[in-house]
Amino acid sequence: MNKFLNGLELRSQTNINLIFETESKLGAKFPSDYKELIVQSNGAEGTVGNSYLQLWAIEELVELNEGYAVKEFAEGLVIFGSDGGGTAYAFDTRYDKTTIVEVPFIGMHLDEITLCSDTFTGILRYLSSLSN
Repeated sequence: MNKFLNGLELRSQTNINLIFETESKLGAKFPSDYKELIVQSNGAEGTVGNSYLQLWAIEELVELNEGYAVKEFAEGLVIFGSDGGGTAYAFDTRYDKTTIVEVPFIGMHLDEITLCSDTFTGILRYLSSLSN
């Protein structure tokens, strides 16, 4: 995963218990590699390859998902960041194994999701392969 983080401005560490509390509040199970990164850097912002990525701090997830009315428009998704524009990155928690998808902020609907990966490292690899 580290090779994809070079273009990101990392933030300070957080406590794993805050991540577990957030999972509980959102009814989600985050991928282990995402949790490892968030413990080391509670959010991040910058480039992955040619793609821009904003990772939200763990304590912002509940409030921002409520603010974007994710349960109303795309129940089962938990947004954790964006491309800084119109695309959200989210965990799809509707199945046994959580996957990572992208979905538009405007027109957010389960019919509009694109599967990106089943790991957080995979979404970083996906983003690094895109050409803008």
